[in-house]
Amino acid sequence: MRRVTTLYGTSIGKKFAMALASIFLLLFLVLHMWGNLHIFQGPDAFNHYAEWLREVGAPLFGHKEVLWIMRIVLLLSIGVHIVAFLQLWLQSSAARRSRYKYYDPQVFSYASKTMKWGGIAIFLFVIFHLMHLTWGNANPDFIPGDAYHNVIVGFQSWPVVLIYLVALAALGLHLYHGVWSWFQTMGLNNQRFNRYRRPIALVVTLIITLGFASVPVSVVTGILR
Repeated sequence: MRRVTTLYGTSIGKKFAMALASIFLLLFLVLHMWGNLHIFQGPDAFNHYAEWLREVGAPLFGHKEVLWIMRIVLLLSIGVHIVAFLQLWLQSSAARRSRYKYYDPQVFSYASKTMKWGGIAIFLFVIFHLMHLTWGNANPDFIPGDAYHNVIVGFQSWPVVLIYLVALAALGLHLYHGVWSWFQTMGLNNQRFNRYRRPIALVVTLIITLGFASVPVSVVTGILR
């Protein structure tokens, strides 16, 4: 335990903690996106998927127990990700005061500059998303247990869809820089592999953001009814 604490006390340790948390967060995004795409199979398939999430693990686990375990792990991962990032940002801010750091525009890309504000935007959006489609207090026509209805009704407003698209743009920037830097943090940084880092980051980012965006756009344009 002391070794873990000592490692975390270094900037490398904090970056490694962020990278490990990011693995679970990325996996969650992929699975969540894949689950959302069930809506294109119709109301029965989508509502069945939503109910399966509540009953997964039965009979070993009770109603929603696995779902809550996943939520707790997700919250812990988000907490580690945010705390490690803030600590690294504070260290970086203190180091810049010494004015000896070399600025490389290829490393400090536009996406990296917006990581902090993008993270705040994503955090605020997650709260809105829960209020909109999980708790229902931001969706006046919310019907508990009818996930398909709630999505269709919830995305029939262009302002709401625009909120989601702006949030997805912030998520895309966050993902792009995060996936790109993840390879370096995990030691996958060499001349033979480096040329693939940005294309891989771009492909992962496009798959996730376009996958999520397809649902609200399809509803507001009438493809999904």
